[in-house]
Amino acid sequence: MFQKSIQSPRVARLLAGTATAIILTVALCSCQTAGDISDVTGSLGEKADTKRSADPRRDVELAQARFKANPKDAEAALQYGKALRASGQRAQAVAVLEQATISHSGNKALLAGYGRALADNGNFQQAFEVLGRAHSPEDPDWRILSAQGATLDQLGRFDEARQYYASALKIVPDEPSVLSNLGLSYVLSKDLAKAEEVMRRAYDRAPADQRVRANLALTVGLQGHLAEAEKIVRADLPPDEAAANVTQLKRLLARKEGRAEAEKMPIAGAGRAN
Repeated sequence: MFQKSIQSPRVARLLAGTATAIILTVALCSCQTAGDISDVTGSLGEKADTKRSADPRRDVELAQARFKANPKDAEAALQYGKALRASGQRAQAVAVLEQATISHSGNKALLAGYGRALADNGNFQQAFEVLGRAHSPEDPDWRILSAQGATLDQLGRFDEARQYYASALKIVPDEPSVLSNLGLSYVLSKDLAKAEEVMRRAYDRAPADQRVRANLALTVGLQGHLAEAEKIVRADLPPDEAAANVTQLKRLLARKEGRAEAEKMPIAGAGRAN
């Protein structure tokens, strides 16, 4: 592990924008396309039952047709909501799933989907409350516990969030997606040393997971170690994908710093990281 440097004013400026730049999107467990590093996020803990589609709009059309054929079908509503989320239609996903939960108030899968859609849409407090109804203390779901932690982090309630991550890790010790969320929690509270420690634990357990890798690279890059961050995001990737990941990382860091100069940095040569 490389030596930490004392925080400079430049790094302090980066940290000042971090809380608003890290957003919640689809689950960390989902397959991630190469180069998609710009949405470094907390995980909503959704099961990865399908790979990311090459044609999300077509998926929405198919799911919509099934839903319209039987609007009272809870599973059809859930899949329609997921398709809408995947295509970026967040408000519409909330509307569909909200109505479905009214008709199926005890359906925990629908409640979980609705909670994730709310978080996608930035309704973090409501998302936290809905996710809490999607499982029970007698039958806890580690994915939902982790998602609740991620929503609390977005509300700035870091200590509470970490209690939820701790509960999730009791069920699934060293689960990379939970560790990655925990690491981002420390990023948001500006404890980069602790964030890196936790992120490296996640990375050691899931080095091929693109979002875990992206989150670690973000943590390293925020400390000013850009060469190390580049190595992390381009390791073991084909040259074009490696270059795309590095470019996206620089854009992300440039947004946090509020400067365009980082965009002009030369892209590291492709290939395996040493």
